[in-house]
Amino acid sequence: MLQDHTWAIVFPGQGSQSVGMLADIALQYPSVQETFEMASNIVQYDLWDMVAHGPKETLDQTRYTQPALLTASYALYRIIQNKCAPLTVKALAGHSLGEYSALVVANALDFEKALVLVSARGFYMQEAVPEGVGAMAAIIGLSDEEVSMLCDEVKDTMQGGVLSPANFNSIGQVVIAGHRELVTAAMLEAKNRGARLATLLPVSVPSHCALMQPAAERLRADLDSITIRMPLLPVISNVSAAFYDDVTTIADGLVQQLYSPVRFVETMQLISRLGIKHVIECGPGKVLSGLIKRIDKSITVYSIGDLASLSAFLAEDDNT
Repeated sequence: MLQDHTWAIVFPGQGSQSVGMLADIALQYPSVQETFEMASNIVQYDLWDMVAHGPKETLDQTRYTQPALLTASYALYRIIQNKCAPLTVKALAGHSLGEYSALVVANALDFEKALVLVSARGFYMQEAVPEGVGAMAAIIGLSDEEVSMLCDEVKDTMQGGVLSPANFNSIGQVVIAGHRELVTAAMLEAKNRGARLATLLPVSVPSHCALMQPAAERLRADLDSITIRMPLLPVISNVSAAFYDDVTTIADGLVQQLYSPVRFVETMQLISRLGIKHVIECGPGKVLSGLIKRIDKSITVYSIGDLASLSAFLAEDDNT
């Protein structure tokens, strides 16, 4: 039974989106399209049509990806909330953008306000760096320390520019971000130093690095204009890899998150230290499930991003 365990719920960020996501679930659960209709009224365009039909190039633009993923994750959470007997949830966390989903589920942010925030966040991020100026790349096979040193050495060699670790995703997998020419140079040097893989990521903006400072300043003004409440469930910050303990730190964390690395490994290590061994990945795709399995094999992860996986999860509940 699902109620026999304590749970953490984690929410994915950009990169988990795909044209047609949640289509099979929406056929069985009308609340999915209801959630997207609510979101469409707020963002003033047909979000479900974009998700259902694309084109991919549009959905992958940061300004559209962010509201689409927040809405998809919230729609999935509403299903498990309605279909399952109450679960004992001891922690919520998100990967980058996914932190907004966690804060909505924890009642720290209203869904409507969060949707406006992430729509603006995506726009600010897109405007902060002209297309082609920045890049992100995944480095696999080097330690966190080796990647950090590599970034510093490439910056010194190229006499300036932005380059830094952006996501500490799993053991031996670090994403870097910054100016495209520095990222490219770092990829070549990573391979020279024994990295198994160094590959550019198909993203439209270089997130979680100093190039996002202008976007962070604009987001701060938006955050100052809305009400943020203390979460009803514990939420782990991307920036500190610790639980938020007051409202001010939530706003600060969401601002700093734009130019600071995502500490996902430490987030999952905290969850494990709390004795939580059952985690739901609540959102499209299975990106976080793969990362979690590489971080801690003792954790059982349920990904519920398609009908088959959602049905299998719900079948474990006596009330389903």
